Amino acid sequence: MSFNTGFSRGIVLMLACCAFANFACSQNLEELEKRNGFKDIKLGTPVDSIKGLIPEKEFKERNEFPAMLYRVENEAYARIGEVKVSRVELKSYKGTIYEIGVWTDKDPRLMKALESLYGRADFDMKNETYFWKTENIVLKFRSDGKSKLALTYISPPVHKSMKSDKDKKVDDIANDF
Repeated sequence: MSFNTGFSRGIVLMLACCAFANFACSQNLEELEKRNGFKDIKLGTPVDSIKGLIPEKEFKERNEFPAMLYRVENEAYARIGEVKVSRVELKSYKGTIYEIGVWTDKDPRLMKALESLYGRADFDMKNETYFWKTENIVLKFRSDGKSKLALTYISPPVHKSMKSDKDKKVDDIANDF
């Protein structure tokens, strides 16, 4: 009888810990959603709202969608804590930010800080990239050479709007027959 009671309590305790861990992880991804980008650069916002924006080039995202690449030069983005940021880039579609790229010096404290904010990252072995993902934002974290780290914030909703714009154009052509 004593064994069953202790065993049952152990199972209940283990299930409670698992439930708490899942709750804690979802809370962390909510933080990622809330921040929605790097510092005050937010995904899905007008690109012209960013100070220090320097147009780099027009290009085709995925060889299909007209997009613009910008470099950002602003002291507000020069550091993450004590870690030096070497470059910040933005990609926009129809004037809306859909990707933020941040390159930093290699420092293991960045990964620790990200996991303390957003929870444990998933790992993509093929691309050797850590990532956090929700319906509205993807944050990728990877090594970029021997001395740099790259963080990439991506907006799936803007990517969906790119695809729906393409589908609409195809429908418009089909309806013109």
